[in-house]
Amino acid sequence: MVTEQLSDLMRSALDAAVRDGTLPQGTTQTIAFERPKRREHGDWSTNVALTAAKGSGDNPRSIAQALVERIPPSDLIESVEVAGPGFLNFRLSPAWLHDVVRRAQQPGFGRTTEGNGTRINVEYVSANPTGPINVVSGRHAAVGDSMANLLEACGHDVTREFYVNDAGRQMELFAASVLARYLQRFGVDAELPEEGYQGDYVADFARAIADKIGDRLVSLPDGDRRATIKDLALDETLVRMRTSLESFGTSFDVWFLESRLHASGEVDAAIVRLQDAELAYEKEGAIWFRSSRFGDDKDRVLVRSNGEPTYLAGDVAYVVDKFNRGFDRLIYLWGPDHHGSVARLFGAVEAQGLDRDSVRIVLSGHVTLTSAGQAVKSSKRAGDIVTLDELVDDVGADAARYTFQTRSLEAPLEFDLDAVKEQAPDNPVYYVQYAHARISSILRRAREEGLEPSATSPLDRVGEHPSEDSLMRKLASYEEVVPEAAHAYAPQKVTRFAEELAAVFTAFYRDCRVVTEDRELSLARAALCVATKAVLADALGLLGVGAPERM
Repeated sequence: MVTEQLSDLMRSALDAAVRDGTLPQGTTQTIAFERPKRREHGDWSTNVALTAAKGSGDNPRSIAQALVERIPPSDLIESVEVAGPGFLNFRLSPAWLHDVVRRAQQPGFGRTTEGNGTRINVEYVSANPTGPINVVSGRHAAVGDSMANLLEACGHDVTREFYVNDAGRQMELFAASVLARYLQRFGVDAELPEEGYQGDYVADFARAIADKIGDRLVSLPDGDRRATIKDLALDETLVRMRTSLESFGTSFDVWFLESRLHASGEVDAAIVRLQDAELAYEKEGAIWFRSSRFGDDKDRVLVRSNGEPTYLAGDVAYVVDKFNRGFDRLIYLWGPDHHGSVARLFGAVEAQGLDRDSVRIVLSGHVTLTSAGQAVKSSKRAGDIVTLDELVDDVGADAARYTFQTRSLEAPLEFDLDAVKEQAPDNPVYYVQYAHARISSILRRAREEGLEPSATSPLDRVGEHPSEDSLMRKLASYEEVVPEAAHAYAPQKVTRFAEELAAVFTAFYRDCRVVTEDRELSLARAALCVATKAVLADALGLLGVGAPERM
């Protein structure tokens, strides 16, 4: 990134100032750059002279001027000026901007290797296997995918994981609900459990199972029927979940069953570890975790008095399993109803001697669907559910994915179904995709005129018009946006950049005709279009959104 190059130049200037006695020995400053608030103040600014003055007692402006005089010659810099109390404002050269245009046309622009192969497990969606994927899980799918993409773009080795909660009471209730509907299909008088699942999809699952196996469960003993239907219902659910998510553009490297932790003895082993460390105890027939020692508001049950493990027991074993698989960092994306679980999981991490700083939990805000100004309600248990499939059928996968990522995952999101379908500039995904399609059209016209822009096209003629300059500078900022978004687990930074780039290109398109009678100028501007198209497509790709050639 350019800030790294500027930092190297400033480090050389600081070292030179120390060698010749301008600054005292031992002066070592952290060099940070930020963009000035006003464009006329340059491209980048640093306060390194102000921080150096604190150690030397000298005037910051004098130090700033001394540093300017000691900056090594560089094609990167057009000018450096001292501003205010001692800021250094840098203006970058046209040659550097032209280099950006060339590099932006090549694969790898905006990528870094700073992750150095660090292994990261990103667990997201992880919806209970008790029905179709809903829109809240769809938001997790979109954001989780993009987080993983961004981390990979910065050199991390990422595994995408879906944790299947196939153990516990909710799975039992779901299986019992499907069994009741299955038996009813064959004339057996069977009632849904009092707290069972009511949705029409339960009957649909029962029909699919009946189509596969016929009535062979009807004559089985009740215990055998329940065990068999649970396995069949789980299989049917996972097939449908995979299908829905893949249609949405989401796939996972690992589908991890919670039941595996119980069957392998990992849950029992985790509880024993806590007991041996005196961090778990028995009371009233149950086993409790001393989570209050780790910031929780009270201790939590690991095993109920009836011998049934809680979800927390599975989580305690699961985090160990992940680290045992060799991951350096763990990222969890959880729903808005999991606030109370955060302290418990961190407590489980610390209690087992694991690195708390290697675990990151991101909680999502609520999603409100609206249509015609009215909220669209959803409830999996009540049966009034808006599925991800329905959303994709209504607005399309690209529009849904993009809209889910227009705000931080932690912020509430109002998803206006009507606005997202509008083909108008006010619709961000349409605006960005249309910019890409427009560039494709311009380049088709250029090639019809015999222009073949490439990374080697001469660019001396671009940059004189302010709209050309603005477009090149916006392209350059992509090398900052990608790592910033990865560090912050914030795909919304990429959607914001894509919209800004589309707006800057639209101004360029308005002000600067690409195909003209001036062949050299046309070729240079067409090369700028190629670079813009490549960066737009890459940004949309990181978001899991298509970049259409025509619209």
